[in-house]
Amino acid sequence: MIGAVSFDLVARLVESVNATAAGSTVLVEVEGPDEVEPVRQWCEATGNTVLGVHPTAVEILRGRASDPLAAMSAEMRPGHRLWVYTNLHCNLACDYCCVESSPRTAKRIIGVDEFVELVDAGIAAGVEELFVTGGEPFLLLDLDERLAHASALLPTTVLTNGMVWSGERARRLAAMPREGLTLQISLDSAMPEGHDRHRGTGSFERALDGIRRALDLGFRVRLAATLGPDTAAEEASFVELCDELGLADDQRVVRRIAQQGAANGGLVLSRASLLPELCVTAEGVWWHPVAAIDPTMKVADTWRPLPEVIDLITDELRAHRLRGDVLASTFPCA
Repeated sequence: MIGAVSFDLVARLVESVNATAAGSTVLVEVEGPDEVEPVRQWCEATGNTVLGVHPTAVEILRGRASDPLAAMSAEMRPGHRLWVYTNLHCNLACDYCCVESSPRTAKRIIGVDEFVELVDAGIAAGVEELFVTGGEPFLLLDLDERLAHASALLPTTVLTNGMVWSGERARRLAAMPREGLTLQISLDSAMPEGHDRHRGTGSFERALDGIRRALDLGFRVRLAATLGPDTAAEEASFVELCDELGLADDQRVVRRIAQQGAANGGLVLSRASLLPELCVTAEGVWWHPVAAIDPTMKVADTWRPLPEVIDLITDELRAHRLRGDVLASTFPCA
């Protein structure tokens, strides 16, 4: 062994990298994940750069590259935000839902114990903000247990359509903490036809009732509109309603329809064109919450151990930037 690197691995690295022109890249085969960290150590010691980690190989740039992520603000870096899909089923079947949620969708629930473990692991890994989404998270009667744990530790936002707060759910909602918790409620327009067109007849009035209930209970509320092209009138009416409700600029968000899930059109996204936001579902880890059922956006089958998953995403983002994939941009979900 040379440090933590075996002679066989060193031989493979030297042969492959030395045969590569300076500034060019090469894939070096690895026999498993245990060889990835030794490759990183060897590259650091020899003045080369790991661009990305693949299932059976590591992509290496011959030579030292300046870190293209160095100028990126902390809140834009992978792992600053953590998105958790607590479940995928929903009381609605919106025609643009990026994860095809509906009453018939398989539930795919992250239970309370795993949620707590994930949040704690996220904080240990440097996560600064938590976003909880679905499906409709409030369909889980024990959602309050998850949110109480999370909001006591870091700023937590839960995305909801605001329509299922009755009976026991209403009682639990009223007992939830106000500090550290934001309810982000979907409202696509201040005009019923604009909202109901995508979410179903009568959904506008039910959403508005939910917004008023949340405000009356003293929650911090953010409104979120998902809009397609040519919706200037709906966006203007949405802004006016936010003004009427006394919501500040950071309590409103307008996002565009993405061509994901149930949507037939919208913005076309890829890993190279989209800045990642760490996203976990019951089925694994994804590049971004807007693409949490898209096989091409899956990062790993499990989030454990979380720091290694964040490193995978960071390495891939760095590789996109080093290759000149400069079109990457944010897609705000909150």
